[in-house]
Amino acid sequence: MVLFEKHGMDEEEFFRFFPLKNYNFPLHFHRAYELIYVSDGQIFVSIDQKEYVLTKNDLVFIFNNQMHEFKTLGYSDITVILFSPELIGDFFINYKGFIPEDNVLHVDREIDFKKLNSIYSQKSFLYAVCADLVNQTSLTPIGQSPQTKVLYKILFYVEKNYSADCTLKDVAKHLQYDYPYLSKLFVQVMNMTFTDYLNHYRISQACYLLKNIHQSIGEVAVNCGYNNLRTFHRNFRKITGQSPKEYRIIN
Repeated sequence: MVLFEKHGMDEEEFFRFFPLKNYNFPLHFHRAYELIYVSDGQIFVSIDQKEYVLTKNDLVFIFNNQMHEFKTLGYSDITVILFSPELIGDFFINYKGFIPEDNVLHVDREIDFKKLNSIYSQKSFLYAVCADLVNQTSLTPIGQSPQTKVLYKILFYVEKNYSADCTLKDVAKHLQYDYPYLSKLFVQVMNMTFTDYLNHYRISQACYLLKNIHQSIGEVAVNCGYNNLRTFHRNFRKITGQSPKEYRIIN
């Protein structure tokens, strides 16, 4: 399964983690909770327009439906953990509709993910993180503007349809919004056009597939919404600075 695609959309318990090196992922959100743990290097993380720089043994706790992105700063070795709210049901019930003032925690020692091999060890680990978060920061009610709610709908559409034809006109028709309004709103909030965002999203998914799934470069291109291999190569190099083949070998 592709890294973020549809994780946590269904109300069922799950726990997944993904080791990643030198990885970037554009602004997105999902129903799942997300932890990002830095084993080495540095990453930049933006969560609801709050900006953090994480270094070794830092852990960021992203609540469900918080809009976020992360970027490698030079070099990074991270693990992304995605898990359903139901896995920490008591915490979810008590803090549903709240977000942390500060999403970042510092871990005293390296996390051994191999030990998180049972539902009990997973829940124990997650509740310990929840306890640290509650002890170290305050949690405040969520406030969303009408514009933010519309942007969430756009990003959700991209998440579901990036592997097929996906244009802002398609989004406008699906959401029954005026196309010029969505175009202007997207640029104002995201500081990039919808097309640029879609390409970044698709290439981020392609990076994950190239490193973790045994598919040809052509298959990866098609699965990420590129029917033209030349366009895929051009966008991949523009965004990553490498060809797909180089990325698969070097990173």
